[in-house]
Amino acid sequence: MKLETERLILKEINESHVEDILKIRSNEIINQYVMRNPPKNNYDALQFILTIKENTQNNKSFYWGISLKDQPNLIGTICLWNFSDDRKTAEVGYELLPEYHRRGLMSEALVAVRDFSFNDLGLQEILAFTHPLNESSKVLLLKQGFSLMEDRKDEDVPENIVFSLKKDVPSREK
Repeated sequence: MKLETERLILKEINESHVEDILKIRSNEIINQYVMRNPPKNNYDALQFILTIKENTQNNKSFYWGISLKDQPNLIGTICLWNFSDDRKTAEVGYELLPEYHRRGLMSEALVAVRDFSFNDLGLQEILAFTHPLNESSKVLLLKQGFSLMEDRKDEDVPENIVFSLKKDVPSREK
């Protein structure tokens, strides 16, 4: 499932993206707010890609690599996963190499995934979990119409804060 925006292509991640995934998922700036074991080599990145492919084929997630339209390399990823049993709610996750921050690229990708979620998948709510010190992520979510759910906790990472976007809530900025 490929999505396009004005500047971006959101595309399926495959084995040809091993080095890009290694670069993105092992980036120290990205990982300062994410609790995960970063890949140490191409083999680790390949294992992650194979897991993504399996989860996508089994309808457990939608996972896109983000690239600029004029470049083949991935500069980030965005996904929908952790679907509710009734498939009305899912969690969005995203990451972008630091050299592409502050250009509105993740906003563009998030709008495309939001529209796909509500219009094609029939979701009623998208959740986003982020570290309270990740100011860029918080600003992105608020600009896209997400609301902080102060009473909701992330069971897996208790220090995270939770944002929600319900269908038909307009974003403040495209």
